[in-house]
Amino acid sequence: MRELRFGPDGLIPAVVQEAGTGEVLMVAWMNAEALAATLETRWTHFWSRSRQALWQKGETSGHRQHVEAVYADCDHDTLLLLVHQEGAACHTGSRTCFFTRLDAADGAPGGWEGVGGILEVLERTIQSRKAAPREGSYVAGLLRQGEAAILKKLGEESAEVLLASTREGDERLVAEVADLWFHTLVLLGHRGIPLRRVYQELLSRHRPDAAQEG
Repeated sequence: MRELRFGPDGLIPAVVQEAGTGEVLMVAWMNAEALAATLETRWTHFWSRSRQALWQKGETSGHRQHVEAVYADCDHDTLLLLVHQEGAACHTGSRTCFFTRLDAADGAPGGWEGVGGILEVLERTIQSRKAAPREGSYVAGLLRQGEAAILKKLGEESAEVLLASTREGDERLVAEVADLWFHTLVLLGHRGIPLRRVYQELLSRHRPDAAQEG
């Protein structure tokens, strides 16, 4: 703490990153009190420059951040927090605050589609339908039918992927893979398994050296 270089206003920028995926979620400000509270509780605390007050992320929304590790950069004037995000990090409801792409070429995807975050958007929608089912919702109806119905649908979607890959074009194959991924997310949601556990499993299998050789 003594080596950190807080600014003249007593603040230091903190970059918040999802520990499981490496996704940059947000940037906020900390003073010594906020950092101390974060280290003590393992939940992120920041300093609001507009309200001039200490605040805990997710205290009212429930979108809390459990801290896995805190790092300082080489100049000791910026912090990096590795967290496990519950729900959305951004006040807009987006998983990350960084969803506006500035350098996208015409027709190139931006926002969630550009970073793969649409999976997190779908995950939250499924969680919402599970917690508060809506009349006429396909997801709520499938969840209500139970795991046997979800597995049956997954089997059907898997068969359609195989069929599309052998008898139909690429466009149809992409559509069928999207259906398979979506229903896989429904199964995970039914089981209460967060998507980040799948990310962590993939990361544990990833060997950069082997990938380069391949």
